[in-house]
Amino acid sequence: MQEVQDNISSPTPGLRERKRAETHARIQSEGIRLFVEKGFEATTLDEVAAAADVSRRTLLNYFGSKEEIVFSAKAEIPQMIADAVAARPAEESLLDMVENALLDLARRHQTEQVRAITVLIGATPSLQAGDQAKYERIERLLAQTLAMKKGLPEDDVSCRIVAGAAVNILKLSTAEWLKRPDQSPEVFGREAFAALRRIAG
Repeated sequence: MQEVQDNISSPTPGLRERKRAETHARIQSEGIRLFVEKGFEATTLDEVAAAADVSRRTLLNYFGSKEEIVFSAKAEIPQMIADAVAARPAEESLLDMVENALLDLARRHQTEQVRAITVLIGATPSLQAGDQAKYERIERLLAQTLAMKKGLPEDDVSCRIVAGAAVNILKLSTAEWLKRPDQSPEVFGREAFAALRRIAG
């Protein structure tokens, strides 16, 4: 009888994972909403916990800080970019691979929430160091992925140079999008890659 009661009261592993994922998503969503509405520094963890209908202790089981909440919304970007490059035809040049992959992602992921988070980070000095770390992870992973696609050593200099150039174009395209929200980052990205090719001659 006790075993039956334990089975009833204890959620199955699948259900537990779904509940954890739902709680994680709710805290993240409410945190981002409050940071955008009130400002990052002005919003407390207690306010985020209340909005997400969890205790502060529960919130801290998922996120150790307000910064973690913000960056969790962008945590998948480095792997998304690497996966997009890995899906490109191997016969493409290094530059074509990264350009086509980045522009494809730009078309599919330029949502209002992405823009709001990017604006928030740009307006909050305490978040900018973490954002720079994200770009460094993108560059490393991108260089490794390019090398893998071409069967080159992981530290191949051509792959590292193309990855560095691509990340700088990504930064510039994002900045341009923030200045001109009516224009897709894809437009500036195309112009930047074309300029790079002209310079490379």
